[in-house]
Amino acid sequence: MAFGAVQKFPNDTRPRVGIGVSLPFNSGEVFTPNYTTKESIKNNLINFFLTNVGERPGNPEFGGGLREFIFSQITENNLDFLKEDVADKIGTHFPNVNVQELNVLSNPDNNSITVQVFYSVINTTINDDLELNFA
Repeated sequence: MAFGAVQKFPNDTRPRVGIGVSLPFNSGEVFTPNYTTKESIKNNLINFFLTNVGERPGNPEFGGGLREFIFSQITENNLDFLKEDVADKIGTHFPNVNVQELNVLSNPDNNSITVQVFYSVINTTINDDLELNFA
């Protein structure tokens, strides 16, 4: 058994096999597929955090619930709580995603929050970032 072996996802070696669905749904087709595990994980994270807890039938615990913070006051305590909440939910629902850096930036003049997540996937060469803006 090899230690430190890099995991290769089989579908990444097959160029015309769709792995997931790209977000947002704004193209002329019904759904735009994505063809790599990197794109699929990023779209899964976006879908998770833009879904409210209890919104998905059959899986009431699914969702990051970031929309709950849209009408909250932007204070340092809220930003710290939001940062901890995002890190906990990624660790719970995406155990193969390792958060490298997590930033919650506020712009009180525009009443907006930006969540930046820099992450890697364990035992792979996948490194990516995600930025969600709420205004």
